Amino acid sequence: MDMFKKILSAPLAAGKAVLKFIFMPEGERAKSAYVLLLIFIVAFFAAGLDFPNYWDKYAHKINDKLKVSIPNFYKLDYKLGLDLKGGAQLVYLADLSALSESEYGGAMAGLRDVIERRVNAFGIAEPNVQTAKSGSEQRLIVELAGVKDISQAIDMIGQTPYLEFKEERSASETEEITKAQKEGQRLDEDPYFQSTGLTGKYLKKAEINLDQNTYQSVVNLNFDADGAKLFEEITGRNVGKRVAIYLDWSVISAPRVNEAISGGQAVISGDFSQKEATQLVQRLNSGALPVPIKLISQKNVEASLGEIALKKSLEASFYAILIVGLFMILWYRVPGVLAVIALLVYTIFTLALFKLLGVTMTLTGIVGFILSVGMAVDANILIFARMKEEFRAGKKFDLAIREGFSRAWPSIRDSNISTLITCFVLYFFTTSLIKGFALALAVGVLVSMFTAITVTRLLLKTFATEKLGKFLWYR
Repeated sequence: MDMFKKILSAPLAAGKAVLKFIFMPEGERAKSAYVLLLIFIVAFFAAGLDFPNYWDKYAHKINDKLKVSIPNFYKLDYKLGLDLKGGAQLVYLADLSALSESEYGGAMAGLRDVIERRVNAFGIAEPNVQTAKSGSEQRLIVELAGVKDISQAIDMIGQTPYLEFKEERSASETEEITKAQKEGQRLDEDPYFQSTGLTGKYLKKAEINLDQNTYQSVVNLNFDADGAKLFEEITGRNVGKRVAIYLDWSVISAPRVNEAISGGQAVISGDFSQKEATQLVQRLNSGALPVPIKLISQKNVEASLGEIALKKSLEASFYAILIVGLFMILWYRVPGVLAVIALLVYTIFTLALFKLLGVTMTLTGIVGFILSVGMAVDANILIFARMKEEFRAGKKFDLAIREGFSRAWPSIRDSNISTLITCFVLYFFTTSLIKGFALALAVGVLVSMFTAITVTRLLLKTFATEKLGKFLWYR
C-alpha cells in the first residue's frame, strides 16, 4: 500500500501544481486568465449554437440524473445553397424589341437586380440569378435553393407585373394594322394603342386607396421626376383621347384625358378586390421590370452534391483542421498546442457566425471556410517565427512574446486587409454563387485575426512560463 502511495504521490503533486498554476494565477497572468475564461465561456455557448443536438443530448441526461431542468438549446439551421439542397430553375426570355442594341446590357442588368431583389424579399437562400445569351436571344436564369414547388417559384417571379402606359393610335393607323392582321401580317402589334415609353421603371411608389364614388379599391401611382415629366407630356398631347394602362400586356383601364396631368400621379382603377389591390401594390413596389419577360423553361433541380458529397466536404474540413493542428504541435510544441486551442475557438466562433449572419453554405462557401483555416494558422506561424528569433537573441520569455507579436502584426494586418479587399470586390461585383465564397472567407479572416492576436496571446501569457519554455519550447 505504501508503495502505491509513493507511486501516486508524484503525479498528484504535479496535478495540484498545475491546478494552482491554472486557477490561481497572479499579476498580469491573472488578468489574461480571466479574459481567457470569459472567451471560453462564450465559445462554450457558441458551440451549443453550432451543435445543439449534443447540448440537448447531455442536457436530458443531466436532467434525468439530477432532477433539474436544463432547457434545450436554441435551434438555428445552416442555410444550404442550390448545389447542396436542390431547388427550382426558371428560364425567362427577355423581350428587348423596344430597345436599341446598345441598351441591352443595362436592361438585362436592371432586370437581374429587380428579380434578385424580389426573390430576396421571400427569404430564399442565396438565389442564383444570372443573364445569358443564346444566339440572338437574351435570357434570365433563376435558381432558387430549397424551393421544390415550381408553381411557388413562378408565383414569386413570374407575377412581377410589367406596367406600361400606351396612347391611342389614329383611326388610319388602326385601320391599316387591322387590315394587315387579316392578311396574317403585323400580328405582334396592338392596332388600338402604341407605346409611349412610360413603364414601371419610372415608378417611385404604389399605394392602395379607396374610390370615394364607387367605394372600390384603386391603386395610386407616383412616378419619379423623369416619369412625371414624361406623363405630363403624354397626357398633354392626348387631351380628349384615351391613354391605356397595361399590366402584364392586358388593358386594366383606358381613361379619357381631359387635361394635362402634372405632379407625376396616376390611378389604376378596375374591378379590384381588397386582396388583389394589395397584392398588386406589393408587386409594383418590389420593383417593376425594365423589360417584359416570358417563361420558356421550368424544372426541379436535385442537389448536385447530395448528402454524401456534403458529408465528404465536411469531413475534408475536419481533416484539414486535424492535419494543420498536428503540424503545429509537432513543429512548435507548446505554442503549437496553444495555437490548436485557438484554432478550435476560431472554428466554433466562425460556424456560429455563419448561422447568425445567415451565410449560405454552398460548395464554394465550404472552400472559403477551409481556406480561412489555413489563414488562421498562418498568423500564428508568423508570430511564433518572430518569437523564435527573439529567443535566439537571448531575450526573456515575456519580452520575447511581446516582441514576437509586435513584429508579426504588420505582416498579419497587411495580408488580411488585402484578402478582405478581394472579398469585398468578389461580394459586390460578382454573381450570387461567388458571393457565398467571398462572405465565408471574409468572416473567417476577421475571426482568425481575433483568435491569432487575442486568444493566442492570452493563452501564451496564461500558460507559457519561462520555466516551461526551457523544457518544451523549441530553440
